Amino acid sequence: MDVVVAGGHGQIALRLERLLAARGDSARSLVRNPDHFDDVSAAGAQPVLADLESDIDIRPVIAGADAIVFAAGAGPGSGEARKRTMDLGGAVKLIEAAKAAGIRRYVIVSSMGADHPERASGTFGAYLAAKSTADNALRASGLDYTVVRPGGLTDDPGTGTVDVSERLGRRGQIPRDDVAAALVAVLDAPNTIGKTFEILSGATPVDEAINAL
Repeated sequence: MDVVVAGGHGQIALRLERLLAARGDSARSLVRNPDHFDDVSAAGAQPVLADLESDIDIRPVIAGADAIVFAAGAGPGSGEARKRTMDLGGAVKLIEAAKAAGIRRYVIVSSMGADHPERASGTFGAYLAAKSTADNALRASGLDYTVVRPGGLTDDPGTGTVDVSERLGRRGQIPRDDVAAALVAVLDAPNTIGKTFEILSGATPVDEAINAL
């Protein structure tokens, strides 16, 4: 499988790239800073300089891919404006490029709470609003989408077990390791096409949980 990973130097993305490389898949990692190339290469991915907030045409760098994973984000230190230009604008730019390039499969890393962004305020509210609008744009795109909404992210070692559901009815956390493993499982699972689900640490092995959606 040839996978384009947007936000390729992010913490989930690097984990995803390592998992894809370990099983023999290829990943093109879209990054905005050439200083990140070495880290991406060490993760087993091909670094590609592509700033999703710029006016460049990204179709040439994604052409021929089997799937796209949008794991980009403005980051916790950014303001509301960058939530709109990156978490929303970057996702939509890549949606349009995927459609133009004939790439059907598109997986987006969203967030729990994105279904009701009005319940949050300040920068976090702006973040959830950007995620919500991006999710809706993907669902309306006609692409073979999956929207993955993790809870609070941690750097704890992955457990390999999760809880997933369209609505889990609770809040919680999940290691980035397990989110990355779930993304790999989603890419392998046609049953996840057209679905939006929340994911937290839980008791079910990742592959089993994803295949049961």
